[in-house]
Amino acid sequence: WSPRPHQLALLARAQAGRSSLLIAPTGAGKTLAGFLPSLVELAPLSRDEARPHRLHTIYISPLKALAVDVLRNLETPARDMGLALRIEARTGDTPPARRQRQRAKPPDILLTTPEQLSLLIASDHARAFFEDVRAVIVDEAHAIAPTKRGDLLALALARISSWAPGHRRVGLSATVADPPALAR
Repeated sequence: WSPRPHQLALLARAQAGRSSLLIAPTGAGKTLAGFLPSLVELAPLSRDEARPHRLHTIYISPLKALAVDVLRNLETPARDMGLALRIEARTGDTPPARRQRQRAKPPDILLTTPEQLSLLIASDHARAFFEDVRAVIVDEAHAIAPTKRGDLLALALARISSWAPGHRRVGLSATVADPPALAR
């Protein structure tokens, strides 16, 4: 594997603390581009077994099946890079015991849906859960933004911004009619 130019560009923007909207064709490595900055940031931390459990990256998918697929696909490069990271999904199918554990000891990377994100934000310990977030990745942004789910997500992202003001956002999409509007 070798990185593609848009993956390196997104990494450089993330290292500069900038949010991004990546529009690239299907199969061009958008999802990995979105996660690459987080994997690089988490790499040195993953070897520290005494580190506290903090949520670093939230990945938001319009479909729970996509979140689960991306989880499987993300575990491979993390394993290949030798990273000892906790990467988990939280969907409507996540068992209650795992949800409780995720709240008490957040994974490094959490893959979820807009609805599950809203439920997490409504919980009693939401501020503590989200205050260390460094990145939010919204996949298939074009499919979420113009809908009621997009409005719900915008409210959730505004709340996360109040708790984790320094985080960056990455929007991923294959097709966009109006990129500036989607970026906003």
